[in-house]
Amino acid sequence: MDWSGPSRQPCPTCGRGLKDRSCGVTVEPGGNGVAHCFRCGYVETIHGGRAAGRHGNYTCERSADKQDSKLSTYGRDLWDECIPIEGVAHAYLNARQCVIPPAAGHLRCHPKLKHWPSGSIGPALVALVTDAVTGEPMSLHRTWVQADGSKAQMDPARMLLKDHSKAGGVVRLWPDEDVTTSLGIGEGIETTLSLAHAFTPTWALIDAGNLAAMPLLKGVQSLLIAADNDPPGIAAAKSCAMRWARQGREVRIVLPEAPRSDLNDLVRSA
Repeated sequence: MDWSGPSRQPCPTCGRGLKDRSCGVTVEPGGNGVAHCFRCGYVETIHGGRAAGRHGNYTCERSADKQDSKLSTYGRDLWDECIPIEGVAHAYLNARQCVIPPAAGHLRCHPKLKHWPSGSIGPALVALVTDAVTGEPMSLHRTWVQADGSKAQMDPARMLLKDHSKAGGVVRLWPDEDVTTSLGIGEGIETTLSLAHAFTPTWALIDAGNLAAMPLLKGVQSLLIAADNDPPGIAAAKSCAMRWARQGREVRIVLPEAPRSDLNDLVRSA
């Protein structure tokens, strides 16, 4: 990758000649940079200074044939770039009437995160997805946001890292040390942070599939589920509740009355 070259270059893996411009290259003033192919998903990063060709201090992450169950070097570097929730991300959560989670949790923000499908750059919430049982980092969940509580005008406004598995993963909005005998869970981050007005600690499960498969956790005897009021959400909550209840755990489900709504919709309408 020519880090001193143009912003659009041939991809090192799927390039179709010198005139190919599928790979976007961005280098920050401090010398950190990233290259991403919009066609095959190839990613390469550079750290600590600009360098020509492939002679810089960089790490490389190629698109995999199967999903990786562990967070890639690129993902770890991006997570390290994120900061505690502030600015537009903080305003977004306030506008959505969400509880701001503790800094020790796995929700941060990035003030200028690249949105690869559109090429735009903007503030985003970035959540670390970890294995529910082991805590092993698995992926990143990114949401580009605006201060008025709406998603950014990008398509899609929410993205998981390419070629990273999310199955069995959670977003630990509150850290493990805050989880004793009870836990609240929901699908989306905003939904789960709405549940936090009444109950903490809470974790987000990302989607209905993960919520349905939420594994039993050692020591957690009581589970509170914030269910989305749609067929997948209701089915996921019931499936999770039945598995936990069969093992002698106490389970409660919170369900908003309005169809096709979630707990954040309910909180915002109150």
